[in-house]
Amino acid sequence: MQYDTWNQLLHRYVDSQGRVNYTAWKEESVEILDQWLIEIRSTQLIELTTTEQRLALWLNLYNALVIAQVLAFYPIATIRPTIFGIPDWISFFRFFSRPLYQLDGTRYSLNAIEHGTLRKEFTEPRIHFALVCAAIGCPLLRAEAYEPERVYAQLEEDAQRFITNSYKVRYDAQTQTLHCSQIFKWYKADFLKVAPSLTAYIQRYLLTVTMPDVTRVRYLPYDWRLNQRNNQRHLLK
Repeated sequence: MQYDTWNQLLHRYVDSQGRVNYTAWKEESVEILDQWLIEIRSTQLIELTTTEQRLALWLNLYNALVIAQVLAFYPIATIRPTIFGIPDWISFFRFFSRPLYQLDGTRYSLNAIEHGTLRKEFTEPRIHFALVCAAIGCPLLRAEAYEPERVYAQLEEDAQRFITNSYKVRYDAQTQTLHCSQIFKWYKADFLKVAPSLTAYIQRYLLTVTMPDVTRVRYLPYDWRLNQRNNQRHLLK
């Protein structure tokens, strides 16, 4: 299958909480990931005739490119580096904006895949629970590849796992305040395409509480530390 190699790598180096063993991956299998990315370059997009095929391709490719970038510079503690304690915004920007992959005659950056392809082609806000930036604040990296035959079921699992993770979303009934990841702030427009409000969207998954229409929304600090196994705050509820 097209994603067998990527699937095997994820099984081997990603745990159930989405934490990555970058040390072992870099020592053992960098070349395997690089070779798989080379093989995927032969994909002809016109041959992907279903939405599910295209969606699975772009999700897998985005996450694999993120991992490949991290492995190239590992060991690092965060994807948002600093210089003398000041955020190095140029390096951070380049992580997402630098063209780094050619597919079907077009060069892509991570931003081009996310904003120019996935968000543009698919009205599917659940992609924001699947795309991983290698930070703890991001969605958890699945320990398996996305497959066309069940990609929508996988995305539903991702949404459920993200929203029921109290580190990413939690509701304070006493103050009627919904505290949630900044992902909901950054991509609010995408969620409002399928729900009347952020609260209404989150309520679909947060079934243990009932939030009133007047619920206030506050955004949690984003944790940019690397999603590696020794970062213990990466908690799954």
